Amino acid sequence: MPAGRPRRPNDPSVLSSLEAAVRQPHRSGPIEFCWHWRWELGMLGATAGTAGLVAASLGVIWLAVAAAAGLAVLGAMVRCPPARSRIVARAWCIVTPHRIRTGCASAWAQSRSGRLPFVLGTVPAWYGQRVQLWCPAGITAADLFAARHVLAAACWAAEVRVIPSARYAHIVTLEVIRTHHPERGGPALPGWPYSGLMDADARDDLEERSITGA
Repeated sequence: MPAGRPRRPNDPSVLSSLEAAVRQPHRSGPIEFCWHWRWELGMLGATAGTAGLVAASLGVIWLAVAAAAGLAVLGAMVRCPPARSRIVARAWCIVTPHRIRTGCASAWAQSRSGRLPFVLGTVPAWYGQRVQLWCPAGITAADLFAARHVLAAACWAAEVRVIPSARYAHIVTLEVIRTHHPERGGPALPGWPYSGLMDADARDDLEERSITGA
């Protein structure tokens, strides 16, 4: 059954959950596809354009020289710890959105029409990455919270925390935790507007975090 649905025996979402379970995820349109793969397409276009310009202007030999120089610069940056940390952080920001969509599809965190949450942006954080999602009609923060373990496994992360927007119900932030710190506490139980809809395990988890944070 889709993660987060149904929540109780006579929940009217049972039929919609069954329908979502057998429905394939919606195919991305051209604009959505370009947005999801913007970094990869941009790097591919920049590399191909630069290579074509150098080859046409200076010849194939200088193209090989420029490629070798670029690899040497990249190798030097990788050997420098601060630069390497920045490169790894940016690389995770490219990989994580794809893994989030894969996790949502695997957990059936999708609308009745098969639409998955739309990734608005990903930024690095000291604990991992912060991903902001736009949820289409039919997906709530509670569904993502129930799917948090599937999302963590899909992202190759230790944990995924779900933080709903205090102003807009369709905006949800995911904290992909890759570095644990004992002093970092989870969201307090009263801060979850949908706590009454969570399953028993989710409530116990949040209660334990609120007690620990206190």
